[in-house]
Amino acid sequence: MAGKRPSGNPVAVSDLATGILDPMLRKRAGISVGLVQSWEEIVGSRLARLSRPERIQWPRRLHEDDPFEPAVLVIACEGVAALHIQHQTGEIVSRANTFLGFAAIGRIRIVQKPGALAPRPHRPVLRPLSETEKSRLAGTVGGIEDASLRASLERLGASVLGHRK
Repeated sequence: MAGKRPSGNPVAVSDLATGILDPMLRKRAGISVGLVQSWEEIVGSRLARLSRPERIQWPRRLHEDDPFEPAVLVIACEGVAALHIQHQTGEIVSRANTFLGFAAIGRIRIVQKPGALAPRPHRPVLRPLSETEKSRLAGTVGGIEDASLRASLERLGASVLGHRK
């Protein structure tokens, strides 16, 4: 929040939070809020659910005249995603550099941490089935002799029909 905002104009809470968090993240982890927010665009939706950028480690420069060396992007994930990230390292580095606007990242370091996964979304609430849907479903699976298989298929059918509007 570099400057004063004009009185009477509303400001989004996300803008206020970004103004506070961005300098702190840059100082502590060398990473920006924009990189964290754009992580899904950089690695794809599947890997974004399984990983997160943790920090950017810049190499120490002993003198101001030392040449620029790219940083290491540290990615936290659980073991499930580590192999996928390792295979896509080149693409992730390229996309991160494109996002940052210059060749800032030279390599990736994967840190496996428990609980690095984003919380899984809750199952959607299924709508209750109408009597006609229930009777049609019971008639469809009624000819199956095995009781456990019939019950499983009824649950599957109720789930499929419950998702439909």
